[in-house]
Amino acid sequence: MSTEETTWREHVVRALRERNRKECDNFKEIIEQNNRLIDHVAQLKSDNLKLSVENEQVRNAVSTGGAGSNVAIANLEKKLLSQQEELTDLHKRKGENSQMIVDLNQKVEQQKKIISEKEHSLADQQTNNNRLRAEVQLLHSSLEELKKLNTTLLDEHTALQLAFSSLEEKLRGVQDENRCLLDRLMRYKSKDADKLNEENESIIRKRSAKLKRDLEDAVREPSSSSNNLAPTPTSGGSGTPLQRNSTSPAQFGGGLLGDDDFDVASINNGAMEALGLDDDEYISARFTAGDGIQDGQRPSIDMVKAAGYLGQPNPTKILMKFEAHENESHAVRWSPVERMVATGGADRKVKLWDVGKGSTEPRAVLSGSSAGINSVDFDSTGAYILGTSNDYGARVWTVMDNRLRHTLTGHSGKVMAAKYVQEPIKVVTGSHDRTLKIWDLRSIACIETKFAGSSCNDLVTTDSLGSTIISGHYDKKIRFWDIRTEKQADDVLMPAKITSLDLSKDCNYLICSVRDDTIKLLDLRKNQVISTFANEHFKISCDFARATFNSGASKIACGSADGSIYIWNVNGFLETTLKGHSSGLGFFYSTAVNAVSWSPNSNMLASVGKSKRCIIYSDS
Repeated sequence: MSTEETTWREHVVRALRERNRKECDNFKEIIEQNNRLIDHVAQLKSDNLKLSVENEQVRNAVSTGGAGSNVAIANLEKKLLSQQEELTDLHKRKGENSQMIVDLNQKVEQQKKIISEKEHSLADQQTNNNRLRAEVQLLHSSLEELKKLNTTLLDEHTALQLAFSSLEEKLRGVQDENRCLLDRLMRYKSKDADKLNEENESIIRKRSAKLKRDLEDAVREPSSSSNNLAPTPTSGGSGTPLQRNSTSPAQFGGGLLGDDDFDVASINNGAMEALGLDDDEYISARFTAGDGIQDGQRPSIDMVKAAGYLGQPNPTKILMKFEAHENESHAVRWSPVERMVATGGADRKVKLWDVGKGSTEPRAVLSGSSAGINSVDFDSTGAYILGTSNDYGARVWTVMDNRLRHTLTGHSGKVMAAKYVQEPIKVVTGSHDRTLKIWDLRSIACIETKFAGSSCNDLVTTDSLGSTIISGHYDKKIRFWDIRTEKQADDVLMPAKITSLDLSKDCNYLICSVRDDTIKLLDLRKNQVISTFANEHFKISCDFARATFNSGASKIACGSADGSIYIWNVNGFLETTLKGHSSGLGFFYSTAVNAVSWSPNSNMLASVGKSKRCIIYSDS
């Protein structure tokens, strides 16, 4: 017997069994009951037939007569009555069984309907199951492709990391070589300068000797040839000849001025005339500005300008005080064209406050961020406001209609600072993911990523074109980036991590607040720290505490952890301390100041801190 025939027979047997299960099993009990009833009825019919025979026999016996026959008839009648009662009960039970059969048939029909519905549902479920299996298979294939792609990307990333490491090592080598070359160049230049100084000194000595000889000859000449010369005119009737000397006074030795002294005197006189100062005022200004008067030293023009700002009053009076946010306030910035302040806080909102009207209700509430705001900044026209957030993004709003225009997402860490690079086309952002990103607002896309190697806390741009970006980082370094090239200038190392940066309007000076509770002033023309500002009570409040220049870059303000605002003059001395945020209960009960901002158009100062409060200071 072949396998196909066996399979066919088994299939027929299974079909017959399934038919018996569906058609017979449901009625099996009813059929058994019916068969029992039929058997019982047949038995009763046979008993009835026997009784009929016996009845006839009894009747025949009665007809023949006898006392015994009457008794037998009475017994038979009793038995007949009992049989009739039993027959009645059986008919009754038969009716009940028939009703039961009808009820069971109805139940069977209902069960058939339920079974058909279940079969339809089962068919649908099988169809869905098959479809889901196909989808699972498709997803498995997609997962395999993604795994292969991920492996490829990992390999590419590893290769790029290796290439980046090699390029970084090469860059370090080039930088070291550049430093060595610069050192050699500086040594050569110093040697050249020394040689030039020696030559100048020799020339000066030769000129002095020649002048001395000429003077000696001029002194001896009248006495030796007085009889041969015509008389010369005299002055004052003293008989002494009136001599014309065409030689500059700077050429005389002794108590007269030398070359350097004459140059310094001429410059000092020009500076005094430009500032309208007399001798005492000018000397006082130079001494106060930290530029001590030394022989042969040229005065610093920047310091002379700074001396002109010494009389500018400090904003010490509280003009406005209001609750800026629902909880801690992180950032504050003045509008460049209006008397308006923008604040950002941990309540995920940027708020605009109209200081000119003195209103303590916000002019506008800019929403869209899903986490706390870290910094706010205006463009140079005051038409756009730029905010950064802990949700790894930065946003641009328009001030006129308070609408969210752009959302810049792509960082993998919280964004701490953002500035316009080329207004209003490009924006640069700095993040805790250790990168700086440059965004094109026309395409809302990142066009360049700069890998700093350390999380960025703040950044500034040097001009409206944003050709140079300066960033302050957690690894204590200030980095300089030129967006026109891929080269990075030398870093400036600070003693601790940097919390903020601010640039003077002329882009010559930079201040940075450092976590060692100091503020450093750098001269960007030399890339050197020229001043340090500190106080025994001054403490940087947090990693994003902001320090700022005033509009003339003559004063520096920064908030402290004790709730005070410290204002220094750029010449190094502390001018005043504002205690509007202080609770008056000591250091541990004070409310730290997180950020301050000078008004660009007036002598007003805005500050925010952990107390949710914003305070506007004025000098009148």
